[in-house]
Amino acid sequence: MRPSHLTPHAENIWLSTVDLLPGFTVEVVPSIASTNSELMRRAREGSMDPVLLAAEEQTAGRGRMGKNWHSSQAGQSLTFSLALPLAPGNWSGLSLVVGLSLAEQLHTDVRLKWPNDLWLHQRKLGGILVETASLGQGGEGRRLVVIGIGINIARPDARQLAAAPASGGMAAMPPAGLAEVCVGQTAGETLEAVVPALVRDILRFESEGFTAFASRFAQRDALFQQTVRLSDGRQGQATGVDASGALKVNIDGHLQAITSSEVSVRPC
Repeated sequence: MRPSHLTPHAENIWLSTVDLLPGFTVEVVPSIASTNSELMRRAREGSMDPVLLAAEEQTAGRGRMGKNWHSSQAGQSLTFSLALPLAPGNWSGLSLVVGLSLAEQLHTDVRLKWPNDLWLHQRKLGGILVETASLGQGGEGRRLVVIGIGINIARPDARQLAAAPASGGMAAMPPAGLAEVCVGQTAGETLEAVVPALVRDILRFESEGFTAFASRFAQRDALFQQTVRLSDGRQGQATGVDASGALKVNIDGHLQAITSSEVSVRPC
């Protein structure tokens, strides 16, 4: 059996988090199709306990809008999902809080491209997928939220850095790797660094909502004052986010709030 890059860090993560989440468990598996799919499957079968599920290898990971997220060789990337019951007054902005928390723990150069991409030096470092499951009758408004996260650890090789032209004349930007700014930091060390803070921030979001994080988000907003193109063809200048976490875009002199369920956004 090959050695695990993540298991040695599991106990420290549990010790740092269990007081915040009674009943919390940490699981590490060598390979899985999708950590999010597994936790959502458990939720459908009635399991609602808080759990962190991390995988050395993920073969059929899922991203936002049905995109795939496959982890590469063990240790080259970090893939995990966190499940915990929540009952916020307003769910809006949760993915932004998750991304913000991760960015703050990863490196000062990491930014958040609305709504849920981690960016390093204008290239994608990681992604976030948030799903929820009902707790059923007696849940008192609480739902189980499953947050899937994928982060590239290894520095991209020379072939990836030679970006090929894509459709529409845009350059296909290669992915970023955390090793570009955190030399020698392993996937396990990264997991241990981000999870306790992530749990604390999610619990604060539950009680205070996105407004408690708005000023912190503004400092990590990768799209602020950038010209952006929406997937519906419109183009404008991003001017931050509103109190609910919707992206504000100035389109032909009119400020419009864009939600992630409507369109995707890319900088021009």
